Amino acid sequence: MELQGIDFHVHLRDKETVQALGARAHQQARYFGQELKTVSVDELADEYRARRMRAVLMNSSDITTSGVHPVPNDHIAEVVRRHPDVFIGFGAVDPWQGRVAQDEIKRCAEELGLAGIGELNPGRQKFYPNDRRFYPLWEEAAAQQLVVLFHSGFMASGAGTPGGMGFKLDAGRPIPYLDDIAADFPELTIVGAHPSWPWSEENLAVARHKSNFYIDLSGWAPKYFPESLVRHVNSILQDKCLFGSDWPALTPERWTAEFDQLGIKPEVRRKVMLDNARRVLRLP
Repeated sequence: MELQGIDFHVHLRDKETVQALGARAHQQARYFGQELKTVSVDELADEYRARRMRAVLMNSSDITTSGVHPVPNDHIAEVVRRHPDVFIGFGAVDPWQGRVAQDEIKRCAEELGLAGIGELNPGRQKFYPNDRRFYPLWEEAAAQQLVVLFHSGFMASGAGTPGGMGFKLDAGRPIPYLDDIAADFPELTIVGAHPSWPWSEENLAVARHKSNFYIDLSGWAPKYFPESLVRHVNSILQDKCLFGSDWPALTPERWTAEFDQLGIKPEVRRKVMLDNARRVLRLP
């Protein structure tokens, strides 16, 4: 079977994950106009096999600011072990946990065999990535050769609620927050998740300037991509952009159908759908 793509941004919706997310899962489902339903790990694996795709599983933790216990990274690792032909796992850390978070990054690499850390969400986790208090985390991730993925731009968490549930959007700006750590940790591979609206141009600038910074194009229907993003993907950033759906927010079918209407060159499409992710993840 020839692989057709690597979906770089996928969230589990099994019973364990929905239970851990609690009210947040319902709020986000309402925002996307969806019915909240569970999908078992085995069902999700079969769906991606049918698509001839692999899926990079994201996890997240904000226990110190929300009190919500995250899905354990051990669960993500077990899902990958059950379906190694389909899933690639990223682990979650709460940056405010300091040394505990640093040790967990090490454990994700050395014991759990995960490929990265993400999704870090500065707005929801209420931190700024370029705050030097968090630099030991990025140093550890670089030492372990783990990819680090940050949410950037507008976020679904809190969207459409009074006060946005207290979440502030500015923490998701690529410049200066992600640009600073890309500069200070040139050996660290960083992915800015999503087209980063309303700071799309900043995301493009960092990807153009820093060879260790990539953009995953998830969470945003391609028919709404800004013209400048399409132009950059199809030309000077064709090696820096990654297909991602943000499932279940968007399905791979909708994402690819709309992406294919953007006039992307066939050789660029293959890079975005497959080859760039293989390189970032160091896959054969």
